[in-house]
Amino acid sequence: MSEQFDWDVVIVGGGPAGLSAALNLARARRRTLVLDSNRPRNSATFHSHGFLSRDGISPLELRKLGREELEQYPNVAFERTIVETIVPLDGGGFTLTHRGGAVTTRTVLIATGLREVLPKLPTLRAFYGTSIHSCMECDGYEYADRPIALIGHSDDLAERALLLSQWSRDLIVFTQGIGHVSETDEAALADRGIRVDRREVADVAGDRDGLNGVVLADGETIAREAAFVRPDYETALGYAEGLQLALDAEGLIVVDTSGRTSTAGAYATGDATPPGPQQLIVAAGDGAEVAATINRDLL
Repeated sequence: MSEQFDWDVVIVGGGPAGLSAALNLARARRRTLVLDSNRPRNSATFHSHGFLSRDGISPLELRKLGREELEQYPNVAFERTIVETIVPLDGGGFTLTHRGGAVTTRTVLIATGLREVLPKLPTLRAFYGTSIHSCMECDGYEYADRPIALIGHSDDLAERALLLSQWSRDLIVFTQGIGHVSETDEAALADRGIRVDRREVADVAGDRDGLNGVVLADGETIAREAAFVRPDYETALGYAEGLQLALDAEGLIVVDTSGRTSTAGAYATGDATPPGPQQLIVAAGDGAEVAATINRDLL
């Protein structure tokens, strides 16, 4: 049956989840193709943390090392491209079209992650990845005991502020007049010395050394040395519409405990599956787990 298809597995997405899956499938001698646009969500970040043996590495360098490891396996190929469609075939398998052509495969693994939608602050991008971040677990340690801002409009700001206080109690939560922080939560935060500011944030300010303040709509600038933002996330799964995948209320791909989607032969791993954004090392572990599932299912 496998000879009827160009590949046993095509992986869409070459981040830690996709590359980890590819490595484990390569070692299982599965003919594997990785298609990736090389536009990772964390490309603005200079350093990624918490990845055993690679703490502090650039996310782009981590991906580069992963691709180099795959090159030693003759049954794996990597192509930089953008996938346009995935169409199920009668009798099983799929056809994938991308900007470089089309391929057939027995199975497909979606590992394209998420796309961030950041707060609409004019100068935010100038500091994003250096002194403004979205992942506290990844970057909180570097700002221990320094003046930090938490900016967002989601309903979990109080919970995130409590977590961020593990690194610094010199913290102000900016709700932008939208984010919900109850009076009970505000009192709990105040017990830790954390202030809630419900005024609208107009921008951030800084210089070549990094962020130095949060600019409010009323003209006041509050001094801060770093900020964490709470983005919204998008899955950007237009290319996979032909699979008719079941999605949850957040738009994430519903999978079972082994990474199987609602469509036979289609799998998903990484940040595009619940619970959403996670650390790189967690995504890599998820990729290894789903690779084992695919290898067994292909038997």
